[in-house]
Amino acid sequence: MASSCCKISPIFPFFVVFLLVVSSVQSAQFNETEQSFRPGKESKKLKFVKAHLAKINKPSVKTIQAGFLGFNRFFGPDGDTIDCVLADKQPAFDHPELKGQKPLDPPERPRGYATTTGIFEENFQLWSSSNEFCPEGTIPIRRTTEQDVLRASSIQRFGTKIRNPIRRDSSSGGHEHAVGYVTGDEYYGAKASLNVWAPRVANQYEFSLSQIWVISGSFGDDLNTIEAGWQAFSKSIFQQVSPELYGDNYPRFFTYWTNDAYQATGCYNLLCSGFVQTNNRIAIGAAISPISSYSAGQFDISLLVWKDPKHGNWWLEFGNGILVGYWPSFLFTHLRDHASMIQFGGEVVNSRVSGQHTSTQMGSGHFSGEGFGKASYFRNLQVVDWDNSLIPLSNLRVLADHPNCYDIRGGINRVWGNYFYYGGPGKNSRCP
Repeated sequence: MASSCCKISPIFPFFVVFLLVVSSVQSAQFNETEQSFRPGKESKKLKFVKAHLAKINKPSVKTIQAGFLGFNRFFGPDGDTIDCVLADKQPAFDHPELKGQKPLDPPERPRGYATTTGIFEENFQLWSSSNEFCPEGTIPIRRTTEQDVLRASSIQRFGTKIRNPIRRDSSSGGHEHAVGYVTGDEYYGAKASLNVWAPRVANQYEFSLSQIWVISGSFGDDLNTIEAGWQAFSKSIFQQVSPELYGDNYPRFFTYWTNDAYQATGCYNLLCSGFVQTNNRIAIGAAISPISSYSAGQFDISLLVWKDPKHGNWWLEFGNGILVGYWPSFLFTHLRDHASMIQFGGEVVNSRVSGQHTSTQMGSGHFSGEGFGKASYFRNLQVVDWDNSLIPLSNLRVLADHPNCYDIRGGINRVWGNYFYYGGPGKNSRCP
């Protein structure tokens, strides 16, 4: 059964509450960060920061100042700044293989693809709540600030993941997963719907995300991945050190890629020359609204990643036919051909700062056994086969690294097809 882009349960009233980000706090925080530099190095580092910002913040033809929502009201310009950049001037076209080119036309969608009427369609992000969008021929890019870059461990690592082996074992560097996966065949894409939450993240060193992974290569240094979903970082904007990348805890739509196991290639969103965006109404990295509520309304998004049979590029679609853009095939080695594994599910970073397991939540922060309206879910799981056809999964496996902290349980029915519930609170009496 085809799923809609995003749904709210008609049974429950739905409210979304977001805290205003106080700009004076951000300013004070930046001053503290500046003062932490060693004498004599501050101006040099800021020079590098500004040079990096010049690479990724392209000239815009229009700027939209986003606000935040609360109880269906719009709360002023304390959110993201969205720049409308000419599509062929976006960061991807700094790549030598794309210089002088323009974004490609949409490819043929997989066979078996069907759409249904969604409630929210493209208005699933806070910045678009004012019904102001970027003009045709441009794309919306969340502006990166000096504060964003200064939160990173280094300028070189800004916008990248800490190396994260997909293999889930004791050597996974604090990354913990609860996932459904398929392997053993050739895969040319994947599709699923997942509900969106705002999990509590314990500290600035951690994150919580839910996503689709398209994977190829060994689990060594040649690992290729394409990733898309939603993620949340710490909300501790009042700490001296803010969480990296966004500086808040709002769940955000994101993409990622790497061709060398997160070592030196790839990045989030549009923070390097990689993903080519084609849509003028979706800002990758912008906050998602509304979100799901415990025992109340459920909001989910549908994602489709598939390989264009004609050009070999990997395209990303949101909801009902909303093409976001594509990863050019030349970015990859193994994924130039096909994927060998597809994963769906959640991931958290457990930094163990206190010596105990983190209390960072995965998904809703509740275990899978609580079911609909309380636990996180993925539904209508499908893959794209060699013939560019969407087909149901036939061999879905589920696995949780630490089921006393975060667990998962799968199922299948006529409405949701292959699905699973997953997540958990992290630290609890069974997960000390």
